[in-house]
Amino acid sequence: MEALQNIKGRRSIRQYKDTPVTAEQITQIVEAAKFAPTWKNSQTVRYHAVLSKALKDQIAAEGTLNFSKNGNNIRSAAALVVLTTVDGIAGYEPDGTPTTTKGSHWQSFDAGIACQTFCLAAHDMGLGTLIMGIFDEPKIKVLLHLPEGESVSALIAVGYADIAPEAPKRKETDALLEIIE
Repeated sequence: MEALQNIKGRRSIRQYKDTPVTAEQITQIVEAAKFAPTWKNSQTVRYHAVLSKALKDQIAAEGTLNFSKNGNNIRSAAALVVLTTVDGIAGYEPDGTPTTTKGSHWQSFDAGIACQTFCLAAHDMGLGTLIMGIFDEPKIKVLLHLPEGESVSALIAVGYADIAPEAPKRKETDALLEIIE
């Protein structure tokens, strides 16, 4: 798939077919996503892939802050990827002091780039994704036995789309771009 076609064609999917996604497919997606740029090439993003229906259902029930839409999305997707970042590296010097006034902002910035790269790679492979930001981080850390020093950045539902949503209306380029010469 051409890059621009992939970027313009990717949608947030909220209905999935009852078709499994394999560990091999997730591995292929992460193989591509690992090329996302990170702060000083620190590569602090981690992907925790949940293929177990029982664990997905438990996360949907207990880890979505009672936001039923996210719970439903998690239940219907074949896989759930919990994207995390290692704390205290992106945006910081080796001695722990912030490099810029943005401090830990760079950790989220890196997670966002990695998340979008993951979703574009999945789309290129014919899979749909949905990035979710409403979740109970402490509960998810416990359910997945995440290592100390990792923060949950996003949940990504992954599966075969059962719908083909239209592109949402976008602002005109002139409203988004200022060219300074």
